[in-house]
Amino acid sequence: MSLDLDKRQRAILREMGIRVWQPMAPATAVEVAPDLVAASEQPARAAGQFDAERPVTPAVMAPAAARPMPATVVLQKTPVPEPVPGLQPHPDGIELMSWPALQNAVAECRACALCQSRKNTVFGVGPALAGQAAPQVDWLIVGEAPGENEDIAGEPFVGQAGQLLDNMLQAMQLQRGSADVPPKTGLSQRVFITNVLKCRPPANRNPEPAEVAQCAPYLKRQVELLQPKIILALGKFAAQSLLQDSVPDLQKIPLGKLRGQVYRYLGVPVVVSYHPAYLLRSLGDKAKAWDDLCLAMGQI
Repeated sequence: MSLDLDKRQRAILREMGIRVWQPMAPATAVEVAPDLVAASEQPARAAGQFDAERPVTPAVMAPAAARPMPATVVLQKTPVPEPVPGLQPHPDGIELMSWPALQNAVAECRACALCQSRKNTVFGVGPALAGQAAPQVDWLIVGEAPGENEDIAGEPFVGQAGQLLDNMLQAMQLQRGSADVPPKTGLSQRVFITNVLKCRPPANRNPEPAEVAQCAPYLKRQVELLQPKIILALGKFAAQSLLQDSVPDLQKIPLGKLRGQVYRYLGVPVVVSYHPAYLLRSLGDKAKAWDDLCLAMGQI
């Protein structure tokens, strides 16, 4: 069949599904067929409009870690927390306060955000006061922070953990000091019980380092005024608060490895043991806690 077909013939063949070759139109005066141009004279390829069209040369690509981040990411800033309204600095002269003045300072403290969620501050509990002087004690028991029951009662170590602590004290011939409860026969009330934090962290979470730092002056002044013969630190945060200036790399040392030694805080012997709340969950460590109590009793 001749390929010199008119338009009508080509239309009929297309309707029949027959493909017919059609020669390309001759090049115009402006266009030049590529195969007629010498390779050295061919025009350079226009730059591609998309990254996928651009040739990639691995030798000039920077490693992934060295490639700069997009400007929008580099310019992002860490949001600055809004200041908590109503917070106030510590009162001046905590290191010179009397016992009643220290109690009042703790009750009115607004130095950290815990003041906004607390029901009561928990200063501590011990023997009755003798005038303006601090109570006379042999033992200072330091826990970590008030829990929900302590926040309601305004007293440290109540609830099941408090009952276990009372049993531990009784085994040492001690009794929680209270002006309302006379000592039992053979038991001494020369013990004061307090916490590192004086306010309850929300949901009983662990104390934050900044919160511990805010309460540290109060605990230090309590020790100075009470002048105990021995301090029993119950739990990790109590141990870290009292020993941070005397034990290197304290944050890396597990509580179990801090046991069995006698440390010093403001010249007072310190023995570390487990928190009663922990002992309620780990009954097997009660024997270890008794060893700690025996070590502490040997220092008096």
